[in-house]
Amino acid sequence: MTHINRINRINRLPALQKLLVDSALDALLLTSPEARFYATGFFSSAGMVLVTRQAGSLFTDTRYIEAARNSVTGFDVEVITFQVGYKELVGAQLAEHGVKSLGFERRTLTVGQYEDLREAWPDVRFISAQKWLDQLRYVKSQGEIDQMRAAQRIAEAAFANLLPEIRPGLTERQILVALIHHLYTAGADGLAFDPIVASGPNGALPHSRAGDRPLREGDFLTLDFGAVSQSYCSDTTRTVALGYATEEMRRVYDTVLRAQEAGIAVAHAGVTGADIHNAALAVISEAGYGAYFGHGFGHCLGLEVHEPGGASPSDRAPLPVGAVLSAEPGIYLPGRFGVRIEDVIVITETGCENLTKLGHELMIL
Repeated sequence: MTHINRINRINRLPALQKLLVDSALDALLLTSPEARFYATGFFSSAGMVLVTRQAGSLFTDTRYIEAARNSVTGFDVEVITFQVGYKELVGAQLAEHGVKSLGFERRTLTVGQYEDLREAWPDVRFISAQKWLDQLRYVKSQGEIDQMRAAQRIAEAAFANLLPEIRPGLTERQILVALIHHLYTAGADGLAFDPIVASGPNGALPHSRAGDRPLREGDFLTLDFGAVSQSYCSDTTRTVALGYATEEMRRVYDTVLRAQEAGIAVAHAGVTGADIHNAALAVISEAGYGAYFGHGFGHCLGLEVHEPGGASPSDRAPLPVGAVLSAEPGIYLPGRFGVRIEDVIVITETGCENLTKLGHELMIL
């Protein structure tokens, strides 16, 4: 994932220090780029953030130190060198603040990194803080939602600009290149993920990779893509038909659309992701295609395109106000075609806000 640094003036030190109190931890070590950005508003490929009950510090190298010092507020910014690295600088602060229990990111810290840090700081007890961090990032602020809305607008502009270029004879790979070009031209800071371009029978593979298959009249073409805007992701899928659509193709498309509408209709704070998924599944099953919808209705997203939580049979916790998730049911008929339609919704007290403004009617190009 590609990002750029901008001055966001984000400072979540108070919220992270409250997390320390709530979880009975002495300190928190953030190592993933997303968590470091969440804390400080500064994105870099290298760094660590240490939060204690007394202070917060961002550690990075000489490639980023000037930009960090110009943009980060609320955190001390320290530079690592070949002579004095993360282990020494962070270790000195752990000792200074008397840290005995250190929360870490279980999902992203590798076994090798974990073992190295345990060896470097033998007097510190490492405790996973993942569930508390996930809960904190689960609920999006209005500023975060605004950035995701901006990312959606970029992706939608790219899609609109791509549509006139799609025609039989072009390969999936050629469409992929054009789509990426339009995402950047529309203002994307990066790609939320590698776009999916799947035509004809390849559309029956939910995560098909674009290849050299030429598009043909009578194909369904599924486009799944997302933009990054100031480090926040969008996620959009539309399925279009080339030349014409058979009665069966229209029936499957209509079923997927009605399933999406059913899931969105029941989405509000307090319901579970499983409730939303089951509402969509009921529509697909009633139409006779239940065996061909094998993934969840949606996933949470934000700084990452796939974040913990979502709307699948296993998501049984009540959704909070401010959770953001995709709404993407699909039907996949092996060897024939597939249909997926995806929007992004924000959970509210009484329903949800759809951040996606693209139309839902079947487009025949």
